Amino acid sequence: MDNSTPVTIDLSSKKIPYRVFRHPGPIHSLEQAAQERGQEPGQVIRSILFRISQDNYVMVLVAGPKQVSWQALRGYLGQSRLTMASKEDVLAVTGYQLGAVSPFGLPQPLRVLVDRNVFFPDEVSIGSGVRGVSVIIKASDLKKALGEVEVGHFVKD
Repeated sequence: MDNSTPVTIDLSSKKIPYRVFRHPGPIHSLEQAAQERGQEPGQVIRSILFRISQDNYVMVLVAGPKQVSWQALRGYLGQSRLTMASKEDVLAVTGYQLGAVSPFGLPQPLRVLVDRNVFFPDEVSIGSGVRGVSVIIKASDLKKALGEVEVGHFVKD
């Protein structure tokens, strides 16, 4: 079975170790995804795309069930308004369908913000670019692969 996805190709090019996990069937919840991967929900990293203005987007990585704090995100970005990107915008900007979004293998550079909780577990999983397939990676390798990224507190406590 071919394990190459846009994300694995990108990580391999950066010489970042990872392993691929294929879910046996449809994923209906974050908890189910984590359980099938042998992880806790907080180890599942969600990549959420926000629209700041027309043709201006930012991706925020959050750990598991944590919810983005709109107030914190607006304050950090210096924006009075922002919205979650539509399903169509997510596909157009990232090249990925909802449920497969990742900060890697994107068609064009995108500003990425990472909530500090993302790096707390030793191992995490992220979207692979293909629905039903995830990439399991050490948090330290995720940090290395992301490079110069903005880390802050972007979730509700």
